[in-house]
Amino acid sequence: MRVVIGEDEALLREGLVLLLQGAGCEVVGATDTAPDLVRLARDQRPDLVLTDIRMPPDHAEDGLRAALAIRAERPDTAVLVLSQYVHRQYAYELLSDRPAGVGYLLKQRVADVAGFCRDVRTVAGGGTVLDPDVVSAMLHRARSAPDPLDDLTPRQTEVIALLAQGRTNAGIARRLGISEKAVVQHVSRIYDLLGLALTDDDHRRVLAVIRYLNA
Repeated sequence: MRVVIGEDEALLREGLVLLLQGAGCEVVGATDTAPDLVRLARDQRPDLVLTDIRMPPDHAEDGLRAALAIRAERPDTAVLVLSQYVHRQYAYELLSDRPAGVGYLLKQRVADVAGFCRDVRTVAGGGTVLDPDVVSAMLHRARSAPDPLDDLTPRQTEVIALLAQGRTNAGIARRLGISEKAVVQHVSRIYDLLGLALTDDDHRRVLAVIRYLNA
């Protein structure tokens, strides 16, 4: 099995290389940035991409976006993402299109070497592996009242997070590397999803941020 690894923590990255090599995998590349991960996957054509979710250059969900880009380019590439935290939206994003050959595990699961290697092979073989804590969170949300914030795309989530930091549309555009017009469109969609109608009495930008911070 040919594997490419994306992980910005050097010790964990080297540990994953040794662990997978010890399990009989061929690690054909390892990197600490999301753009290099996409390049490596394109050049090496691995069977599986193992990546952290939060990676440089932006230290947001760059690793997740890289994984989705790799899958879009080569749908037969299996993807296993690692994270320190449970985030339902990441799981939905991964599973929404082609759930076969996809995994989402918390980094603490790597400590169980035998179980982790088994999960790697399951994903590489076309199976789906979800961390028990991720499953629990998804089931809890399914039983709870729906929250419109869960329907935000990853990009819209980035936009509303920057709104909460007090950034202007122009500042958000520069931070995300998109046009100001695109920011306006994202903000408008956020208002629609949150049911914030235009009125003379309310400031929708502030109300959106309050909803986000109270989620």
